[in-house]
Amino acid sequence: MGDLKRKDKMTRVKRGLISKRKHKKLLEKAKGYRGTKRRLIKVAREAVLHAGAYAYKGRKIRKRDFRQLWITRIAEAVKAEGLSYSVFINKMKNANIKLDRKILASLAVEDPNTFKQVVDKIKSV
Repeated sequence: MGDLKRKDKMTRVKRGLISKRKHKKLLEKAKGYRGTKRRLIKVAREAVLHAGAYAYKGRKIRKRDFRQLWITRIAEAVKAEGLSYSVFINKMKNANIKLDRKILASLAVEDPNTFKQVVDKIKSV
């Protein structure tokens, strides 16, 4: 029976180093979280996953919020010139002036004279 023993056994692999590295990376991402979310691996994993989802969603919401802010700023500046926002944007497209809302809003706030020149040019068309 001694000759039936297998001599080519697989060596044992200890995964301590790899899992410790993964856990360390995860806990680094969870740094600054409250309570057990920054200490316990399972809880931290959930928290980091949710945080990633919220961050992704937040980037979309930030774009929406800024566009809304720019439109509000432009609308107020144009109202002072005697136009409505929708009429202003329509006339801009017809006059083939290609300034985006971000630029228009910054002009309205930081450089009102230049913004007034744009409005005057649109009114003349």
